[in-house]
Amino acid sequence: MLHNTKLKRSLIARIVFFTGLIFVLIGFAFLLGSQAEVSQRYIFLALLFVLSGIGIAFFAITLNKRALYLFLASFSILLGIFLFLSALMLFPFPFKQAWPLIAVFSGLALIPAGWRKYRMLDIKFIVPSFTFIALGVFLLIFSFHIVPFKFTQFILNWWPLLVLLAGVLLILLALGTKTAHEEPDS
Repeated sequence: MLHNTKLKRSLIARIVFFTGLIFVLIGFAFLLGSQAEVSQRYIFLALLFVLSGIGIAFFAITLNKRALYLFLASFSILLGIFLFLSALMLFPFPFKQAWPLIAVFSGLALIPAGWRKYRMLDIKFIVPSFTFIALGVFLLIFSFHIVPFKFTQFILNWWPLLVLLAGVLLILLALGTKTAHEEPDS
């Protein structure tokens, strides 16, 4: 009976903390949004992503759910922060130019998901994470016009490099999935 009461108090304390955190974030977001004279809908969308990410993370950690929930939480929070900074015009690029950051956010969100699943940085999550981050950075180079040619021109000229990189990625994934007790073939 005493143990059950402690569990209920602990759960109530977590819910109160989580609710307070939500109110602080909502108030902060709308206060900044009203001062910066930006669209309240844009602020609300960004806040919705952040709050959904926090909610998913809360349930993923509290209820000991799978790594997928932690990935979704991390991705939602990163996307919400990006949208919030864009709404406040603190990020100097429009979304149509900075969209490759979604791939970077996906790669970054895989890291805590892999850590949650394996309790260490495992190659099964590190290789895809690095691939998404590299893909996002690669696309950002074309999106921000850092190179003097277009993405389509690059693909037409350098498509064999993409095949080579796909092969290297597959080899790394295959090597990473071998168990520790397997001996390499001689």
